[in-house]
Amino acid sequence: MIKSVAIIGGGNMGGAIARGLAQGTLIKEADITVADPFGPTLDKIQEEYPNIKTTTNNCEAVQGKDLVLVVVKPWLAEKVFEQIKPVLDFKNQLIATVIGGMKLDKIDDMLGVIGAEDIPSTAVIIPNTGIAVLQSMTFMSTRRCSKEQQDELLAIFNELGRAMLVEEHNMGAGTAIASCGIAYAMRYVRAAMEGGVQLGFRPEEAKVAVLQTMLGAAALLFATGEHPEAAIDRVTTAGGITIKGLNAMEAAGFTPAVIAGLIASCPK
Repeated sequence: MIKSVAIIGGGNMGGAIARGLAQGTLIKEADITVADPFGPTLDKIQEEYPNIKTTTNNCEAVQGKDLVLVVVKPWLAEKVFEQIKPVLDFKNQLIATVIGGMKLDKIDDMLGVIGAEDIPSTAVIIPNTGIAVLQSMTFMSTRRCSKEQQDELLAIFNELGRAMLVEEHNMGAGTAIASCGIAYAMRYVRAAMEGGVQLGFRPEEAKVAVLQTMLGAAALLFATGEHPEAAIDRVTTAGGITIKGLNAMEAAGFTPAVIAGLIASCPK
């Protein structure tokens, strides 16, 4: 069972994961260890969650932990794995990365598992920045993980939003839809705010109205399970203002622009 977690990298994403885990029910705060070379980063985490353990020593952090999360910039990954590999317990630890573009084959290569007696369970995990407020859409793909390990990983990250297990070839698409997609959603917020201001609202009023509308739309679709078009049909009336607005947006290329943006941002 996954009862303890080491997080290598306490920056924006690593720190958000640590804070989210500490607020959850599955991992005790005292069973979370964060390693980072920058002392002030660790100090800030401990100010908020005093029971989280912190260290500047990566090897010290990972020893004895059930789940090891490497949350560093891609160009630092090999150095980190070179440091921690000698003290990892391949038989009993699940080793995962939260690194954009990381592949399971690359993890195996960095761990040097070819010919190893005990082959580790590994995973690649991609949350989005919504994790800072426990509203991430997280995609994950695993290798050599048991069904129990997969279920535990999903449960842990479902406490930080929503998590989905996908085939590795779909991780790039997940990055485009959710990681890049959160920026696309914010761009819609900005555009709708500007429209609201042109219609007479103050900027802050327009922002609140647009954000609450987005929350309501998402909540309705989650609650009903409907296809978005079915929900749209209930809002539009013959000759009404909503269908006129939708048609104007489509004439300006709304749907093709969204699809084009997702395709352009999907890692090859």
